[in-house]
Amino acid sequence: MRILRQDPKLVQGNNSSMQKSKISIPKELSEHILTPLAERLAVEHPQGKVTIGIPKELKFSENRIALTPSAVRTLVQMGHRIRLETGAGEKSNFSDYDYSEAGAEILADKEQLFKSQVILKVAPPSLEEIDLGHPGQIIISPIHLPALTEEYIYRLKQKRITAMAMEYMKDSSGSFPFVRMMSEIAGVSAMQTAADLLSHNEDGRGVLLGGIAGVPPAKVVILGAGVVAEVATRVALGYGAEIRLFDNNIRKLMRLQSNLGHRLYTGTFSSPEMYAEIRSADVVLGAIHSETGRAPCIVGEDTVEQMKPGAVIIDVSIDQGGCFATSRLSTHEQPTFIKHEVLHYCVPNIVSRYPKTSSAAISNILVPLFAEAGSTMGIEALLRSDAGFRNGIYMYKGSLTNQYMSERFNIKYMDIGLLLMTNL
Repeated sequence: MRILRQDPKLVQGNNSSMQKSKISIPKELSEHILTPLAERLAVEHPQGKVTIGIPKELKFSENRIALTPSAVRTLVQMGHRIRLETGAGEKSNFSDYDYSEAGAEILADKEQLFKSQVILKVAPPSLEEIDLGHPGQIIISPIHLPALTEEYIYRLKQKRITAMAMEYMKDSSGSFPFVRMMSEIAGVSAMQTAADLLSHNEDGRGVLLGGIAGVPPAKVVILGAGVVAEVATRVALGYGAEIRLFDNNIRKLMRLQSNLGHRLYTGTFSSPEMYAEIRSADVVLGAIHSETGRAPCIVGEDTVEQMKPGAVIIDVSIDQGGCFATSRLSTHEQPTFIKHEVLHYCVPNIVSRYPKTSSAAISNILVPLFAEAGSTMGIEALLRSDAGFRNGIYMYKGSLTNQYMSERFNIKYMDIGLLLMTNL
């Protein structure tokens, strides 16, 4: 509603009568209150909304991106602010235009991007990227334990960054959603890769994975009975391969057989039959996941030495150190190496071969998390209220919270629960 200026003559007349009555009008009343007021709208500043930065991946031959354009659109509609480094989605076949249309801000300046509250990455941050961070920032990414260095830990400490490993986050059921989703893709990819590597063109034995009538199929030994193993087993059975499955968790072995509806040859890691099967195998797949630190190394170098020349080892556990003594990190550019005449495939981000599918899978997990953060008081509140989400933290504002890393690098660590209580 507008307040109209009074007629000067009326004001003057009123002033005269007031002067006669010896009543004066303060100057500020006549100059300000009688002036028309500009209309103002109440602007709501919602709490819990997050500024998310997504840099372009340059290391580890990474082709994925943490959020697809459709995921960005959903988060922007919730009130979150998404900032994307130019070209970040190109390897997943998403253009800057796709993201801009979804509501993301496209930045060419990486330093400006790293001023965001949360950084999302699908590869561990480089030392240069850590240096661009700021105190209190949250970096969510996978962590490759074999490539982890003491300097990496100290840089995070110096910047007082909160770092979270995707593969350690849990959902309400207590399972690891990122691990499960990526494991499904990895299981399919591992068997397809094994079939390729067995061929003569790949320095393999020239064996068809499934065999044909009159020719026996390849023997595949799978170590572990988790999601990777289950999916890989489905694919291998589809090829017609002969399967041997080992795990120390009998319940997992029973569940896997029940899910597949197929009677399989199974055994435990401690059984002598496992080593005999590995020595005679055409393909050995390592698919053992650790909930806290390094994957157990259960196949020694002496066993690898006794394997068939041209046999194939695929170590899906390499991102947690690997479960073969002869494993070492390889890349998509140079994915294989030969050790003791055995072909090794030890690429940590094996799912990056299918970046569009993998990116969509990661987005499906992250969007509900940020939706929950937006409905509460933000990421920090979510850390305190969600124990599964909190399980992913290995560095909290410069304090190491992962016991395995503490023991490996001889760096003091603190319990995350105590840290959160002292930072109330």
